Order: sequence, then structure tokens, then C-alpha cells
Amino acid sequence: MNQDRRDRLRDAAIAVLAEAGGRGLTHRAVDAAADVPTGTAKNYFPTRDALLRAVAERCLEQYRAVADTLAGAVPGPADARQLAAFLAELLRNVAGPGRPRVLAYLELQTEATRRPWLASLLDPIAASDFAAHAHLLRSAGLPAGPEPTRALTLALHGAIPHLLAGAPATLAAAGLDDLDRFTADLLASVLPRESR
Repeated sequence: MNQDRRDRLRDAAIAVLAEAGGRGLTHRAVDAAADVPTGTAKNYFPTRDALLRAVAERCLEQYRAVADTLAGAVPGPADARQLAAFLAELLRNVAGPGRPRVLAYLELQTEATRRPWLASLLDPIAASDFAAHAHLLRSAGLPAGPEPTRALTLALHGAIPHLLAGAPATLAAAGLDDLDRFTADLLASVLPRESR
């Protein structure tokens, strides 16, 4: 099969999933989004599970590409201030250019509650965030033990749906209306007092 067309279909499926949700992810919708003849997506991904698997694999590829780019292009933060700024930029990306990919990933997570095989495909994405955040904490000269790493990672993961929804009162209540302040306050709250 044509790999370029396969990737085009997978990217279109991410766009459909982000825009229309799990119920809107159909072969016909993917064909339309990819601007290919009707039936093309079904030829590549014959079942809905095959389509979900393709989207999950593409999300994992995109996540790894973003992570590799950040690892190669950005030296580790030198201190807590630089780490807070870096995390704020990551959250801005989630709410901006990374929005379709992250929305699709969250939709896949919902589907994974009913499909254990899908949960195992998605597991490397969330699991690798814990190691990445531990690395960032260490780079900044901060404690990177299990407790601060878990607290930081889970707080960032918890912030993402609110950023994507963009409800102003919720963003203000969570402190997400000012991402620079949010990440600085988050680091202050998850790190032992003596390390700040």
C-alpha cells in the first residue's frame, strides 16, 4: 500500500477525531477530510478498530517526533524559572498548534476505556511523560524523585482538558489564564520547600 496515502489518511483521521469526536470518526468522514475517493480509508483500515489503531499509532509517532524535536533543539532548563517557562510553552502548544493532536489523543483515551488493546497502544505516550518530567526536573537542578515527578506530571495532565475547553471561569479558577504564573506556582507547590 502507498505509505504517503496511508499517512494522509491517518492525519485526516486525527483531524476528524479532534473535530467530531469518537462518534464522528467514520471511514466516510476520513475519506472526505483526506479528499480521497469514498472507500479509500476502508481499503486501508477495513474496520473501525483498525482505524482507531491507525490513529493511535500516528499519535504515538507524532508525540515521539515532538519529544525528539524538543530534546534536540532545547537544552535542559538550568533552573526552576527556566523550567516554569518551558512548561508554560508546552501548555501554550497544547492549546495552540498541538490542539488537534491532543484532542485526538484524549478521544482515543476515552475509547481505550472500552478497548484494552487501545489502552496498551496509548500507554507509552502518558508513561513517557513521567520520565521526561523527571529529566526536566534534574536538568533544572531540582528534586526528581517519584513524588514531585508524579505531582508535576498529573497536574499538567489535569490542566490539559481545561485548556482545550477554554471556559474562562474555569481557566481563571485553575490559574490557567496565566500560564507563566500557573507553571511557576505548580513547581513551587510540588517541590520540597528546601529545594526552591
